[in-house]
Amino acid sequence: MAAAAAPPPAEAADRRNHGLRIFLLWLPLAVAADLVIYLVWGPHLPPGTMSSSAASQQFDIKVMAVLAAPVMLFVLVYFGYALAVWRQQEGDEEDGPALHGNARIQATWITVTSAIVLSLFVFGTVELIKPNGAGAGEGPSPIWKPGSTPLQVQVIAQQWKFTYRYPQFGGFETTALVLPKGQWVQFNVTSLDVIHSFWAYQLGVKADANPGVNNVAYTKPLQTGQITVRCAELCGLWHGAMYNYGHVVSPAQFQSWAQSTEVQLASVTKILPPYATTYDPTVIPTINKAMAKAGITGANGYYYPPQDPVQP
Repeated sequence: MAAAAAPPPAEAADRRNHGLRIFLLWLPLAVAADLVIYLVWGPHLPPGTMSSSAASQQFDIKVMAVLAAPVMLFVLVYFGYALAVWRQQEGDEEDGPALHGNARIQATWITVTSAIVLSLFVFGTVELIKPNGAGAGEGPSPIWKPGSTPLQVQVIAQQWKFTYRYPQFGGFETTALVLPKGQWVQFNVTSLDVIHSFWAYQLGVKADANPGVNNVAYTKPLQTGQITVRCAELCGLWHGAMYNYGHVVSPAQFQSWAQSTEVQLASVTKILPPYATTYDPTVIPTINKAMAKAGITGANGYYYPPQDPVQP
């Protein structure tokens, strides 16, 4: 069988012109979109820049959006160009030319996509390690730890309340989450009953709270302000009401608060079980007794919002 004839020079030139037109339409749109995403939209992306992990997540989202926008725009530009230039003419019912494999295009596609995937793998790994990335909890023995000694804050989840213990200040327990600006924080997250999830939104920290497990997450607060804490794991009837608010304050304000709270709750802390990374469920009555003495109502580890008059 004779080899297929090469396309006429005019047809080949026309194909090149189509490619150039599509490129010239796509390039300014891609550049403009990336500038808008990175410089205008990027600084306002969630979760913000209140901590090292939050700032890292915002940067990651910006990078991924900058990479994705040109691809999306190329698809849209090509689609629009095809509709305008190659649409079927009235009365034209012939099939288009048969297309067969192109080794150059296939090799280029495999090489480029492999490079992109491997680059994103390296980028994601570095971003998880360097600033603690997503802060999604690293189990009881994290492979990465900050260089300086962190402030330890134990997050104790139970239906339907978060409480916090500060072992470096006598181990007192409180519903107030207060953190110092500019210091690494190690969250030790656990649960007394069912699976919960500690989500400190503005800090970019989300860690599962599993009974009998210490789940560690690190972050460094970079700005002062309010933190919204929610449970991000369906944990029962009042899951939607399981939230509270914390604050990032100056180091001096934190030291003053921690020392005064340690003294104020000294008698309550004596009733609590000794500080541990996890607690046996049988200690819940003891913990509740201490919480009741501290003015936090509840029984058997089950807390209810005061606005709900009927309790299950």
